[in-house]
Amino acid sequence: MSGAGGTGAVRDGNGADWGAYPRAYGARVAVYAALVVLGLLTGTAGTLVQGGWFPFGLLLALAAAVGLFWGGAKLCRTKVGAAAPSAGWVLAVLLITPSRSEGDFLFAAGIASYVYLFGGMLAAVMCTTVALPAPPVPVGKNR
Repeated sequence: MSGAGGTGAVRDGNGADWGAYPRAYGARVAVYAALVVLGLLTGTAGTLVQGGWFPFGLLLALAAAVGLFWGGAKLCRTKVGAAAPSAGWVLAVLLITPSRSEGDFLFAAGIASYVYLFGGMLAAVMCTTVALPAPPVPVGKNR
């Protein structure tokens, strides 16, 4: 069911707007791949910002991560929409965490690094489990 005016908005029987979402399988896969890449970029940028501008950098990095996770869930209306950027974020953070053989590291042994790591993972889990329900699908149509 689409909204009046040809906007493409999906509405339920009560007239509530469900918002846009990728309908075709290929489009969903492309959106999920883009969300993984955005998660990688957000995790990398957050790692640099949280240590550089303490305490506001930490808040900015966590806000960006939560915004990306919740935005993916809201865009796709699926749990995968929140899990895709979460996977990219966790992958980036875990690859950056170990110190190099030269002694270089990006995560200091302070409280801010642990708050960023555990806070981001907690936000990823929360946004994935609270993901919005998918819009109704007409009978006879498969997702």
